Amino acid sequence: MRAVRSDGRPLQIEALHTRYGRVQVLRGVHLQVRAGELLLVLGRNGSGRSTLFKALMGLIPATGSARLDGRELLALPAHHRARLGLGYVPEQREIFPRLSVRQNLLLGAKPALTGPGASPWNETTVLSLFPALTPRLGVSAQVLSGGEQQMLAIARALMGNPDLLLLDEPTEGLAPQRVAATADLVARLRSLGLGLLVVEQKPWARALADRVVVLGDGRVQFEGPPRDLPRDASATWL
Repeated sequence: MRAVRSDGRPLQIEALHTRYGRVQVLRGVHLQVRAGELLLVLGRNGSGRSTLFKALMGLIPATGSARLDGRELLALPAHHRARLGLGYVPEQREIFPRLSVRQNLLLGAKPALTGPGASPWNETTVLSLFPALTPRLGVSAQVLSGGEQQMLAIARALMGNPDLLLLDEPTEGLAPQRVAATADLVARLRSLGLGLLVVEQKPWARALADRVVVLGDGRVQFEGPPRDLPRDASATWL
């Protein structure tokens, strides 16, 4: 499988604010996801990690700026953001349980671009990453195991040919074997040049990350390479 575009679109977030009713969650978040890197988002429960993803995807209102390759996202509906190159795998996976595995994949599909460096994702290439889904294509998604549902959720997001993939707690609730397999998958996607913004507390994500952002009180409390994360960060922020 050839790599995705190495000049994939960077994401630039500036002064991002969100609230649920009267409760403000994000309070001016600034961060950048560079093309082809894995940026890990850490923080305690309630720090705004999942809210950040929902704001980027247009699932909740936000103010400030979020630009993908210079294109402002916040004024666009969610489906337009996906067409521009954002892929999203929520923590709860949100597959369509009564549809077949193949139907779930087709719902996420966007025609692949053609020409040099075009993004490679289609049913054939996605199933090469998830061969366990091949014999399950005709079955209802609701009968899949938790690990298989996570495979399907990631596969469906890749079918949209994203430049940047948002993964929210991708190994939450999975057996250790599936955690290791998901870590290997994320490493492979990174090696192919796909940009990744990941919320994940397990050690594998820190080992793979190019940079780490720690959210606390709705703001970025730390940004840098994993090796520079303060030793007392767990007590202070995590």
